[in-house]
Amino acid sequence: MIDLYALTSPNVQKVFIALEELELPYNTIVVDVWKGEHYRDEFGALNPNRKIPVIVDHEGPGGKPVTVIESGAILIYLAEKTGRLLPSDALKRLEALQWLMLQMASVGPMSGQLVHFSKFAPPGNDYAVSRFRSEVNRLFDLYDERLATRDWVAGDDYSIADIAAFPWLRNHVFLGISVDKRPNLTRWVERISARPAVQRAMAKVATIPSSRDTSSDEDRDRIFQRGRFARV
Repeated sequence: MIDLYALTSPNVQKVFIALEELELPYNTIVVDVWKGEHYRDEFGALNPNRKIPVIVDHEGPGGKPVTVIESGAILIYLAEKTGRLLPSDALKRLEALQWLMLQMASVGPMSGQLVHFSKFAPPGNDYAVSRFRSEVNRLFDLYDERLATRDWVAGDDYSIADIAAFPWLRNHVFLGISVDKRPNLTRWVERISARPAVQRAMAKVATIPSSRDTSSDEDRDRIFQRGRFARV
């Protein structure tokens, strides 16, 4: 059994999708970061970086429990555990890992900054909003161009490279990014959205309670490390 420490963010959605695609048994443990639950000592013992998602596989290598942090590392671990969603051919595997890393290093962080400055930061951040929206638009263009000549991000087969990018790129309305002139990306999102495992995963995510929209000013200051929580 795998314990998944989760809430509803795109990085968490990746792991739900992978677990459903791989048909691995798992138990969801909700960690509401908007209430500061990731600062509890017991969670910090699992992940010193105090971020979700985290998994604890009670049947890890050698039958021993193993804890894995960071969504990209979790996807690689689950793919290697099952021998699925990551090509065995060395060059094809490298291609998938490159696009996985691109999502981790660019799509996620840039989209996250766009969300922060456009939805949670105080007024007066026009430059930051413009900067990150421009970069996210560039990345959407990159994926649309990539998908013009192939069905999946890393080549002929659906892989963790697709799973990693999907929760972010499907989120274009929340990001304020238009996909009207990105038909290849749109088809890819629709194709993944129709997968039964993805539908099961997203249905589970939809049932998870989050206090994001009702969090207090102090809760938000704590999660964004501002005000009295700023480290200066």
